[in-house]
Amino acid sequence: MKWVVYALLIINKAGGLVYNRTFHSGLNVMNTNDLLVLAGTFHGIHAISRNLSPTSADPRDATGIESLQTSRFLLSCRQTLTGTKFLLFTEPAQANTEAILHRCYELYSDFVMKNPFYSLEMPIRCEKFERALQGWIAVR
Repeated sequence: MKWVVYALLIINKAGGLVYNRTFHSGLNVMNTNDLLVLAGTFHGIHAISRNLSPTSADPRDATGIESLQTSRFLLSCRQTLTGTKFLLFTEPAQANTEAILHRCYELYSDFVMKNPFYSLEMPIRCEKFERALQGWIAVR
C-alpha cells in the first residue's frame, strides 16, 4: 500500500509550533498564522483530554488525544516524555501511523536533538533532518 502522508507538525511542550512540513497536496493550504493557531489549539485540547481520561494508579497512563479521524484526513499524535508532540496528517485509510510517527521521532532524535547548534523549544532549522525525513517519506 502506498503511503499518503499529507503533513507533519511538531509542537513544543509549551504549545508552540516548531516545525511544519507538507509532503503531499490534499489538505487546504494554511498560512503560518493558521498553523500557529492550530498548534496552540491542539495543545490545549490535548491537555484537557488528558485530564478527562479515567483515573488510574499511574498518571502517565493518561495519554490525551492519540488520533482524530475525519472523512478527509486522519490526524495522529505522538507525545514524547518531554512533552513534544508530533502531529501526522494522513489519508483516513492510512495504516501503521504509529510506526510512521515513531520513525519521524527517531529522525528527530538523530538529526535535531543531537545537533549541537539546535536550541530546545526553538523552530527546527536542520537540513539533515529535512533531507532524511523527505527521503524516508518520499520512498513510501
